[in-house]
Amino acid sequence: MLAKAVAQATPKSFEITFLDLPEFDVTDRSQVLSVADSVRPNIIINCAAFTQVDRCETEPALANRVNGEAVGFLAEAARAVDAILVHISTDYVFAGDQTTPYREDDPPAPQSAYGSSKLLGEQVLLTSGLEKFFIVRTSWLYGPGGNNFVETIMRLAKERENLRIVADQVGSPTYTGDLAEAIFNLVTSNGHPYGIYHFANEGECSWYDFALEIVGQARNSGERIVTQRIQPISTEDYPLPAKRPAYSVLSTTKYRQATGARVPEWRKSLRTYFENRDIY
Repeated sequence: MLAKAVAQATPKSFEITFLDLPEFDVTDRSQVLSVADSVRPNIIINCAAFTQVDRCETEPALANRVNGEAVGFLAEAARAVDAILVHISTDYVFAGDQTTPYREDDPPAPQSAYGSSKLLGEQVLLTSGLEKFFIVRTSWLYGPGGNNFVETIMRLAKERENLRIVADQVGSPTYTGDLAEAIFNLVTSNGHPYGIYHFANEGECSWYDFALEIVGQARNSGERIVTQRIQPISTEDYPLPAKRPAYSVLSTTKYRQATGARVPEWRKSLRTYFENRDIY
């Protein structure tokens, strides 16, 4: 999902090489090093991740291999060819017990196997010896080409008159197109300090608020919607294997100060997605 957006946002002056399963396995160290030596990239953008949050609870070893150990292989490869590594991380590295947006230097305390595996990836990179890297934490990602909350709500809104959506988890939806642009804002301008950055669309909402906005915008765009009522429920009413952060809004102050770039508001980015959804 993110890789598609990165492909669209890639500056025309770049030559891009795509690598994906089954031909390329990011958890295969020898293959990662061999391909890096062959391609000799200036920048490596890691869009690979095991993001099935609940499945990570039953397959933590696989989660750690993909989201953690593989990042070390990419860091080793980046050092070998003197490349910049961009690694995407998540709001799930935080406990979710704050009431103000998380900053990059707030202490992580993941509450799930997925969050722990993503934190492992960060730690592996931070201790790898690689100096030229960006860790970009993001949240509630949606966009064309992958399973995401927007498309799930769109499907349900065409099938069910009533929806029950969790209202006590708060975060910031993020459009993949905006995240891809942010990645290139970081890597294409000289002078940005390497390290950890947060990027998510501006503003915050609950999953319930997000669902209301999705259904409302879908109706306005002419979609056939049968949903008549969206009911707010608590996390306890919809138990899942993995614990979700109750509050995981990310502060984008560091990113904005470093790049001078504007961060689009989440409702506006959702409109952008709906306006372009049919052409993807």
